[in-house]
Amino acid sequence: MKYTQLGRSGLSVSRLCLGTMNFGPVTPEPDAHRIMDVALENGVNFFDTANDYGRHTGKGRTEEIIGDWFRSGGGRREKTVLATKLYAPIGEWPNDGKLSALNIRNSLDASLRRLKTDHVDLIQFHHIDRSTPWDEIWQAIDVAVMQGKVIYTGSSNFAAWHIAMAQETALRRQACGLVCDQSFYNLFTRDIEQEIIPALRHYGMGLIPWSPLNQGLLGGILRKEPGHRRLEGRAAAALATHRAQIEQYEALADKIGQHPAEIALAWLLSRPVVTAPIVGPRTLEQLTSALRAIDLALDQETLNELDWIFPPRKEAPEAFAW
Repeated sequence: MKYTQLGRSGLSVSRLCLGTMNFGPVTPEPDAHRIMDVALENGVNFFDTANDYGRHTGKGRTEEIIGDWFRSGGGRREKTVLATKLYAPIGEWPNDGKLSALNIRNSLDASLRRLKTDHVDLIQFHHIDRSTPWDEIWQAIDVAVMQGKVIYTGSSNFAAWHIAMAQETALRRQACGLVCDQSFYNLFTRDIEQEIIPALRHYGMGLIPWSPLNQGLLGGILRKEPGHRRLEGRAAAALATHRAQIEQYEALADKIGQHPAEIALAWLLSRPVVTAPIVGPRTLEQLTSALRAIDLALDQETLNELDWIFPPRKEAPEAFAW
């Protein structure tokens, strides 16, 4: 495994981040524990979850599965850089969601109980809260840091100006601020190259891309097309819309003799601001495939072909003005 620092922080994390959203709703607990064991055995020390993961099995169920894995011992918690998120409501009372100081305290404590640990290494704001001032948010985080419940803070799904507001308020308060952001980023979806990536670069923040395979479209979908379980509804519509690009992409994968999913991950790993793409395996085989991407170096000719198939976005304001 290869490691890098999380943004400007001194924290070392693996170049792949294990996403756990499937644990519970799709992946049974014993299989999830095996996936986490194999990930750790292969040097993946960066795990990502959220307080509301679990869907039909119950919000918070994914954190409970991870907590049970930690409880089985063997240094699992000590070896893991644990990231979770808050914002989404777990209950139905008025203060059960968003980023008020009250909900930050309550959500964090509830996550710690489910995760069976006394702290999280990275707490991430799952969405921007337009009704809570940043002074209140950072004051709540300061308290959590002093209590030893949180070490680092990150954002998720923020606009560039939200990142700037958060960081400038933190600087004024002489606080560490955000060290990373999670964003929807892959070969198909490169919009964050216009403003978010320049903002992350300016503030020394790492980028943790989610959905690196764009919901499977970059995972060799044409090879699996007959009877593929996800080819219905929006997935089928997306495939119909982007079939020409996907055909070109999979042809390139055949030409260089690599699996499409591994190329998509290797491309993200080649991007200078990217810390670690989030891979969310449903099975052990999917994890094994993702691990192979770590050692896949794409040459410049391949990178150029990928840019031709999936055109990059210009940085703002040149993207929309002279």
